[in-house]
This record gives sequence, C-alpha cells and structure tokens, in this order.
Amino acid sequence: QVQLVESGGGLVQAGGSLRLSCAASGGTFDKYVVGWFRQTPGKEREFVAAITWLGSITDYADSVKGRFTISRDLRQDTVYLQMNSLKPEDTAVYYCATAARSSDFYYVPRNRDEFRSWGQGTHVTVSS
Repeated sequence: QVQLVESGGGLVQAGGSLRLSCAASGGTFDKYVVGWFRQTPGKEREFVAAITWLGSITDYADSVKGRFTISRDLRQDTVYLQMNSLKPEDTAVYYCATAARSSDFYYVPRNRDEFRSWGQGTHVTVSS
C-alpha cells in the first residue's frame, strides 16, 4: 500500500500563501483519488479538496473554493495543495489521504470514511 509523505506546513501571516506536498512512497497514486483534510483540536477532520489521478477531476470545500488549488504531478507522484489568501481560520493540521478509484470517472469522494490511508499531518498556522 502506498505511503504518504506530507511537507510544506508552517507559519504564515493572514493573506499569505503556502504550498503543501503529498508524495507517494512505495507505490504510485494511479489507483487512487488523493484528498486533503484538516483538523483542529476538538473538531472533526474535515474535507478540504481532492483530485482524481487519472482525469485530474477536482472538488473543493466551499470554505476554500477560489483560494486553494489542488494539483498533481504525474512524474513525481506528488499532489500539491496551493493555499492562497490564507485566513486565521485555516489554521489546522492538514492531512493527505487516498481513496480507492471509482468506476465513475467523474466521482470525487468527500467523506473521510472513503479515505483509507493517511499521512502523518503537517501543521499550518495563520497569524492575524
């Protein structure tokens, strides 16, 4: 099973940008949908964005639409989350995860129960 290695978190001021990376280790992403979730203390892990590997079909949470962009690099087997116009409420631990590829070419899962493998998480802090 592919392992997920996240990087790119850090501290940034409100309005700034960060790019998170999720690299595949020990395998490739070609059988999966790759998603990003985030979690703050006391809250459930919430969906942020996801991308299908084959068709690059994407989906976003309403809270990040227009500010975040998810993309993938086929050669590097890496998924990126470009986060612009960051807000203090974006502060969280961000996790990447994989879900099995659906027979529906356009289907992009949002439910965290559909994602079976998870990275270790990377911290993002946005100061006001």
